[in-house]
Amino acid sequence: MSIRCVNLRCAVVSLLLLLAACGEQEEVALGTLEWDRIALPAPAAEKVVRIYVREGERVEPGQRLLDLDDAEALAQLRNAEAAVAQAQAALIELRVGPRVEEIERARASLASARATLTDREADYQRLVALGRKNYASRSDIDGARAAAESARAQVRAAREQLLELERGTRVEDVDQGEASLAAARAQAQAQRVLLEKLRLRAPRAGVVDSIPFKLGDQAPVGSALVVLLAGITPYARVYVPQSLRRQVIVGGRARIILDSSVVSGEPQQAEADRRALFDGRVRMVRNEPSFTPYYALTGDDVTRLSYIAEVQLRNEPRAAALPAGLPLRVEFLPETVGGEAYPQGDILAEPHISGAPSPPDAPRENLPGPDGALPHKGTAPARSRYPELRDGGK
Repeated sequence: MSIRCVNLRCAVVSLLLLLAACGEQEEVALGTLEWDRIALPAPAAEKVVRIYVREGERVEPGQRLLDLDDAEALAQLRNAEAAVAQAQAALIELRVGPRVEEIERARASLASARATLTDREADYQRLVALGRKNYASRSDIDGARAAAESARAQVRAAREQLLELERGTRVEDVDQGEASLAAARAQAQAQRVLLEKLRLRAPRAGVVDSIPFKLGDQAPVGSALVVLLAGITPYARVYVPQSLRRQVIVGGRARIILDSSVVSGEPQQAEADRRALFDGRVRMVRNEPSFTPYYALTGDDVTRLSYIAEVQLRNEPRAAALPAGLPLRVEFLPETVGGEAYPQGDILAEPHISGAPSPPDAPRENLPGPDGALPHKGTAPARSRYPELRDGGK
């Protein structure tokens, strides 16, 4: 009887353990496939006048995307360039100093002031002599003395004015002129930058994801004109459970698992063939939980924490062709890898900032082709529309 009870108890315990093992869920990092999204904002509240690309089209760094109305910016640039010319002429005048005619005029003014002083002093001496004989009043003598003092002060003022002209422009005045010219040039350069920003270009290679505004729309300042999906390969954005957080480090190797039928578009195959594996490298992992703050959790709730991590896929052709939004899961391996084969981005385009506006490209309407597909063609360069600014912005 006791043996039967023991066997029954063992069977019950085994059954409970089996049920508990079946009820446990495997801790995995789930997420989606993403590309780096670049939103190109509107630098000014201007109308969209040209669109060169279509949604879904692949673009290269520096390729023209769309144009905003540049009439006001062009007028402000010309105004700033006129201010530069004015400040430059004023600086040249300061460096050259006063003209010879101005110096001669100051000398003539000094001679006239001296002659006036001589006359006023003679009048004063005559009145003093008459005053001794009581032939002149005291008020007349005081008036003559004041006139002589005034003439003497005018002589001193004329002398100092002549000395100022002969010594030339002060160094401080020249420094102020140079500062004014530098400020005017900076303002003109700022207008050139704004004018160039109105010609939207792709900063990196990528695919045009969306163009929210169409021809004729006036976008507010800061709103996204074009959204690009940039990068050489996509990355996996996953939520790492708290139980796996200690295994995830930046630079660590990871395995990204996708459904091969989704990737290749082929009919479903056997279970072993439906798993598409991609090699990856952890490029970022957050140190703070994504959802509920850690201080609000107690006990078993701690295991519900999740941390956002990003895993960059290896640079290979089949990874570069993956679309965004695919569901996936990631397995983290206990080894680290270098970042040479896992590029996070490509080279940025050089800015097109110069004294002349950049030449526009041939515009195209943002419409699909006759077959309904979005073409993947580049843009052709065209001649500049502003030849008058080619040499005026130097």
